[in-house]
Amino acid sequence: MSVDPGSIEHLTEIIGHVVAPAFLLGAVASFVSILVDRSQDLQHRIREKKAANGADADGQSELRRLKQRAQLLHRAVVLSIGSGAAAAFLIMIAFTAALVGVQHVWFVAILFIISMFLLLWSLLDFASEIKIGLMADHEL
Repeated sequence: MSVDPGSIEHLTEIIGHVVAPAFLLGAVASFVSILVDRSQDLQHRIREKKAANGADADGQSELRRLKQRAQLLHRAVVLSIGSGAAAAFLIMIAFTAALVGVQHVWFVAILFIISMFLLLWSLLDFASEIKIGLMADHEL
């Protein structure tokens, strides 16, 4: 059954196509919020460690570990934002292509794959940061 471009059925169909990317966008926004909060806490801990002037080997080792965790969190934030941007762009492309009557399936699929890849990479960085933090806690 063919749907007439510009009809309410066509709009409904397009909305159905962008539901998953819209949910992804919401999830990414929540994830970025968690990452930013964790990053701010870590930055505070780094400043405290520097202020305590941890010149001993243990203090320097902990400071290096905190900085490594901060770098992982920073990259996770950037990747997550990239994932959200790809999802938002995907939604815009889907609606624009539908309005002008252009096939957009491949482009939308590629953008969704890019968005998911960036989110996965971000999650892996976050997992690495957590692992480093847990390992440091066990050493104490």
